[in-house]
Parts: sequence; C-alpha cells; structure tokens
Amino acid sequence: MRKIGIIDLGTNTFNLLLAEVKEQDYTIFYKTKIAVKLGEGGITKGFIADTPYKRGIAALTQYKAKLVEENITEFYAVATSAIRSASNGTLFVKEVQDTLGILINLIDGDTEANLIYQGVKQAMDLGDSPKLIIDIGGGSTEFIIANSEETFWRKSYKLGVARLLEMFEPANPIKLEDVTAIDEYLEESLEEMLEMAEVYEVNCLIGSSGSFDTLAEMISCKNGDCELWKKETNYQFLMTDYNGIQRLISGSTLEQRLHMEGLVPMRADMIVIAVVIINYILNRLIIHDLRLSSYALKEGLIDTLITKPHTWQKSSL
Repeated sequence: MRKIGIIDLGTNTFNLLLAEVKEQDYTIFYKTKIAVKLGEGGITKGFIADTPYKRGIAALTQYKAKLVEENITEFYAVATSAIRSASNGTLFVKEVQDTLGILINLIDGDTEANLIYQGVKQAMDLGDSPKLIIDIGGGSTEFIIANSEETFWRKSYKLGVARLLEMFEPANPIKLEDVTAIDEYLEESLEEMLEMAEVYEVNCLIGSSGSFDTLAEMISCKNGDCELWKKETNYQFLMTDYNGIQRLISGSTLEQRLHMEGLVPMRADMIVIAVVIINYILNRLIIHDLRLSSYALKEGLIDTLITKPHTWQKSSL
C-alpha cells in the first residue's frame, strides 16, 4: 500500500486530497480546501493579481507542510482555468516549482472535463441514458454529456462564476435585468451545448462539487441536518427544496448571505451567479431531475493515476 496526494489548483479554491492506494483501489483519508480566489481583480484582464497570487503561494506552502507531515512522497498538482489563461500563469507555475518543489500539470479544458467525468462516474451510477454533467468553476465551466460507459460530448467554456461576476457586476441583491443580461450571454455562448443536449435528449442535470455542494449543504441545514448531504457520494435534490433555496439566494444581499447557514463566506458573492447558470440550464432544457456528485476532478485524477497508463508530472518530497 502507498499514499498519494492530489492538489487541485482551482480558480476559487485550492484542494488537497490524500489517499491510500492498494493495487487499483484507493481510500481517501484526508481532504481539505483553501479559498484563494485566484481570479479576484484580474480574471477578465487575463492575469493573476498580486494579492491572490500571494494567497495561492501561501496555500501551497501549507499543503506542502501537510504532505511532509503525512510522509507522502508521491503527489500530483493540477492547475485549471485561472492559471492556464493568465499571462503570468507560467510565472506562478515556475515560482511554485522553484520555491516549493511542486511540479504543476497545466491542463486544458478538455482534459479537465474528462477528469470530472472520471470522478463523477465513481460517485454514482450514470445509467444508460445520457446525462448532462456540469462543473461550475471560478474561471471556467465544464459541460459533459455522458452515461456510465462513455462521454458523447464535452466542452469547457470560459463561464466561471468569478469571471461572470467581474464581467456583469450585478446589483446587490441581483436584479431581474442582471439575470436577463447573463441569460442572454449564456444563450449566445452555449449554442453548441444546447444543440448537443437536444440531440442526446438530456433530461437530468448532475452538478459536481463546488457550488452544488453549497446548495446541498444549505438545503440540508434548512431541513435540520447540515451533514445529511455528506453521507453519500451523491445527492438527489428535491426541486421544491432547490427552488426554495435559489429564491432565498437570489433575493438576498451579500451581507445576508454571509450569515446563511451552510453557505461558506468565500462563496457568498459567487453563489448568486452559480444559481443563475443552474436556473438557465434547468429552464432552457426543461430539466426536473437535479443531482449532485461530491466527486469531481480530484477523484477522477487519482482513479486515472492508478488504473491507466499516464504521463502526469509527479512531484516528490
């Protein structure tokens, strides 16, 4: 048995997952996340601003210490939208390698979408009929149409919540005209996805981690048990619950959301944009089946590492 570490450098959060691996199976024994908001102040301008840049380095310094503490000598770091699309992204990657000895795998949107699919299908049985999987990040959002056996179509779009928040600067609380403007932008941007969803007759939306975790936790808290959604690797939203929580979020100010149970402060500003995206997809495709996969890129990567030949850059202590 060996231990493996996964560091997922997302736009909003840097995530750490530690697992024990035996043959082609693994058990997660530790995971955590640190809010870095890497896109803050620079995502629409194409660079990582100074303050979030430093937050990112600090988070990775903390993760390196945890890896040392656990005596994990094999780990893999993966960077997504905010770093791959930033003019100083390669500088960040080089500084992390030079100062911390962490080799960052800079992946494209298609690879990211595939890893998300590999994670989601571990968390739930996708069945035979095509499902629409969506991973709403800070810099990008990945859409995957797939069943348990294969992906039929997948694409990454620069439609992350941090990016859209900075682009549209909605009122507080968000106004109908803000929602309409974002919906129109989504309609224009997602033409291909909408076509594919109709071709494959998608009638189920599966959200992976991130904002969907937050919505599930808020609903669980409202129903009296904040831990309820964590008891399985997947969660079925009741549409009455979802509609109630999305109305609460959409009608609230940032100050009010900062005090809502189950809503972590780092997501309080961006959750409104996430709800706009989810509502748009549900309404546009007339979907009434909404689910959560608590597995995403990290779990997809670790499964890929232990079950398939790979060329990922490995970091070693």
